[in-house]
Amino acid sequence: MTIKELLLERVETIKPKWDVASPVYLLRELNKKQWKFLMIGFWSWTWDAFDFFSIAVLLPTLQTAFNASNSEIVLGLVLSLLPRVFGAAIFGIAADRYGRKWPFIVNCICLMVLELSIALCKTYPQFLACRILFGLAMGGMYGNASATALEDCPDISRGIVSGIFMAGYPMGLLLATAFKALLVDHTTKNWRTLFYFGAAPPALLIGARLLLPETEAFEVEKAAITAKKSMRAFVLDFVDAIRRHWGILAYLSIWILGCTYLSHGSQDILHTLLSNKYSLPELTITKIQVTGFSGSILGSLTMGFISDVIGRRFTIVVCCICAGALVYPYSYLSVPGLYPITFLNQFFVQGIFGIVPVHLIELSPPAFRTFVVGTAYNLGIFFSSPVPIIETRIGEARPLPNGENGMKRYDYSFGIAMVFGCGLAFTTLITFLGPENKGGNILEDSPQQTGTEEPIKLSEV
Repeated sequence: MTIKELLLERVETIKPKWDVASPVYLLRELNKKQWKFLMIGFWSWTWDAFDFFSIAVLLPTLQTAFNASNSEIVLGLVLSLLPRVFGAAIFGIAADRYGRKWPFIVNCICLMVLELSIALCKTYPQFLACRILFGLAMGGMYGNASATALEDCPDISRGIVSGIFMAGYPMGLLLATAFKALLVDHTTKNWRTLFYFGAAPPALLIGARLLLPETEAFEVEKAAITAKKSMRAFVLDFVDAIRRHWGILAYLSIWILGCTYLSHGSQDILHTLLSNKYSLPELTITKIQVTGFSGSILGSLTMGFISDVIGRRFTIVVCCICAGALVYPYSYLSVPGLYPITFLNQFFVQGIFGIVPVHLIELSPPAFRTFVVGTAYNLGIFFSSPVPIIETRIGEARPLPNGENGMKRYDYSFGIAMVFGCGLAFTTLITFLGPENKGGNILEDSPQQTGTEEPIKLSEV
């Protein structure tokens, strides 16, 4: 196939499907058990994000508590990202071997124990050790939670369910900010209260999950897994699956790398930009960030649904183009114009992430879905972890006139614009060239997972 033929073929496959149905109709297709699975997945992913961002919202407080610098506390955030890949692999393999239910419960127990451990930390080394272990537990949650939420839902409703599930991530940040203000800022309690509180909801999730059975999708695979009996047979099948599906695992990891460059590239040093370049007060910065994450929630819900109508890849490319039009104003505008720009920018960025779970699920081999989804997602995050460092160094290479009290100022706008813009171009290209399996049968294993199966048409339902 020539390059011209390849491009024409990709254009043909990305054309919008216009498979129209109302969101109310799509959600009514879910039965009670599927709604319960969705809520388990949504709230577990929400609280996973809450646990992670609990550190981010307490940075100044933790510096004082552990007598550490800002960079040392931020190191705790970074160290929780690095082990995520291993956690995703460990809990993913367990979920594919033993079912979604019990690995999920063990994962929640680990999160509870580690939240309490952080609350009991008295020294900085203890804090770092807990954060490293926390990264393992946090990495294990995404694959299982997304599989629980999505793999049993009706094929025609996967997109909108995916958007609801992924909205849990910005929801977790908003809850961390809100409960930090409620439990720490406006009471006589100290920072440890937030972590004591954070250990409680996983217990509720465990109770709810105990009342629900395994997903029907896993039950389909269970007979084949049981027939193998020995772990050795399972491992041999696992190795064979990696050999046959390494291409899709590599593609999904690279695709997630592009997507995470968008989220980290547009969010990670925004606070630094606003405080350093524009000297905005903390309250104003918080309002801008909350505005952005409100756009994230709405974008995830909206674009997840739209991907059910016009296709996964086409929706992602449209979001990239729209976000691309906002790169300059997002990077260089100050208040008050930054409020609507931040809302719209995060609307489109998180709109892409609203499609991420369903795109991963539909392209993953069913026998090892949790492993592939969780590992690909966390590999992308792992390789995008240097984004804030790259943006900071680009910005600090362009110094600005000193501010009040001789404070050094830098053009962090240029760093954000460069990284965010390149991320959008890369994600657009890799999405355009990649496969899609919208509406395909996710219970059947396809060697290449190319999505050639004719998708279900809502108009024929």
